[in-house]
Amino acid sequence: MSYPLPPLRLTGATILRDGVLQQRSVAIARGTITKGPLPAVDLSGYYILPGIIDLHGDAFERHIAPRPTAPFPMATGLRATDMDAASNGVTTAYLAQGWSWEGGSRAPDGAESFLQALAAYRAQMQVDLRTQLRCETHTVDSKDRLLEVVARYGVDFVVFNNHLDEYLDLADNRPDELAHWARKFGRTADEQLALVRRVQAVSREVPRFLCNLAERFDDMGVIYGSHDDPDGDTRETYSLIGAKICEFPTARAPAALAKAVGDPVLMGAPNVVRGGSQSGGISAMSLIKSGLCDALVSDYYYPSLAQAAFRLVSEDVLPLPEAWAMISTRPAQIMRLHDRGVIDYGKRADLAIVNADTKAIEATISAGRIVHLTGEAANRFLSKETDMPLAAE
Repeated sequence: MSYPLPPLRLTGATILRDGVLQQRSVAIARGTITKGPLPAVDLSGYYILPGIIDLHGDAFERHIAPRPTAPFPMATGLRATDMDAASNGVTTAYLAQGWSWEGGSRAPDGAESFLQALAAYRAQMQVDLRTQLRCETHTVDSKDRLLEVVARYGVDFVVFNNHLDEYLDLADNRPDELAHWARKFGRTADEQLALVRRVQAVSREVPRFLCNLAERFDDMGVIYGSHDDPDGDTRETYSLIGAKICEFPTARAPAALAKAVGDPVLMGAPNVVRGGSQSGGISAMSLIKSGLCDALVSDYYYPSLAQAAFRLVSEDVLPLPEAWAMISTRPAQIMRLHDRGVIDYGKRADLAIVNADTKAIEATISAGRIVHLTGEAANRFLSKETDMPLAAE
């Protein structure tokens, strides 16, 4: 169980508020941003920034299975993911769970097991862990089950992706890699290829399947989009059925099409930090410089989020308020999370406290609870004479 901070004012820091950096204080009471004269903690030399909202992260997979053949209990993996997110300033994290014909942890059975484990862990959460379901376009026989699972577990974000073409390319041109993927899912190369051919056979049913899902998602209030769009035609097709979020476009054309029709574009923060895509896709930095990227996500590495924001600042691409908005305010707007993403009265007290010199996140406050505390920031908080309850299980 976590315990909220007592009424408290954070003073002396540089605050990102109303879209600009200001020298002012932030007051917290009962888990929200408030007003009033309260006991103070001096945070001179720090930034106080809105908590990071990550719309796509699969780092949880490595916490659950550090090695492909060495899985740990899901509760253990989720606790480690929770701590990983908190220590990197993330206060809302969408965990990207597959819903695929491929099998293993990405199969519908694996997805349900994950959602059950996340629901069981909810009472222990330090940050707000949510689920993004990555639905393979060719899982046409799972529609009813998918919709039932989305409703039962309150999933509010789904993206469509299509790995079939990638597998077909492997079968035709890189059989060794197809064999590698087959082993990953406990199959021989021939068994994997047979599965791919069976999936290919239902391709004609895919458009109706996606349209039916889109109609139901609209009724349920689920936000949905697509993943790895390779071209403008693909993005336009998804946009027309209501899948408005363009996640990880692999080229400039789908990103440009998305922006032209008002669809938000998400790119990976590791792409910014590392200077390019690890999978050979388009540079996120180039899209940002062209005004074709709205928000950044962790993809596979939580530390990259804050690092990407500060890199955009250091390279004079964006000022800090705009760079940080790509990992806080804009994700909140995209997901209609109106209670977070900014520091303002009545909003959730979700804060990332960053050492202004080192750019290290030394404290994270989630819904008014300290969920991460280290370095000099810990000395500042713990030197107070009043008792300071922290997040604890």
